[in-house]
Amino acid sequence: MLAALHTMNAVALSDRSSMASDAPDLTFLRWAKKVAAFALVAALTLSGLPPIGNAQVSSKLTVASLEGSWSGGGTLSFAGGKEQAQCTARFSRAGAHSYTVNATCATASGKAAQTATVRQVGTNRYSGRFYNSEYSISGDIDIIVRGSSQIVRLTSESASGVLNLSR
Repeated sequence: MLAALHTMNAVALSDRSSMASDAPDLTFLRWAKKVAAFALVAALTLSGLPPIGNAQVSSKLTVASLEGSWSGGGTLSFAGGKEQAQCTARFSRAGAHSYTVNATCATASGKAAQTATVRQVGTNRYSGRFYNSEYSISGDIDIIVRGSSQIVRLTSESASGVLNLSR
């Protein structure tokens, strides 16, 4: 690309010496430089794009960060029935696309703490595993983020839950 730009400069300069007026040649030269610069920027930009159909999570996903405190409530279901829960959760970045979660939930029958690790699996979607050491319950956690709110689904062999959290 740079060689082509240099060649265009040499041709424009040699042509200019044979013409009576050099104003049109300078205009052409400026235009040619702009076109070449645009083509170079476009080529460099396009070369950095991931291939189409890449099923992996791109490192260039732009989503709102989960990092920080979230709170809200929902329903927890277990062998003894259903209970409404109020929860607070603290998300801390663990990697480029992953977070650790420390959450505390309170129900009519008590209070419990859980930990989880989640990884981004799509735009505004996270999945991972949770663990409650007090009741020795572990399972899957799936999160969908929409702006400043999120829907959290918890599933295990002995319990499940759906929580709506917000900032």
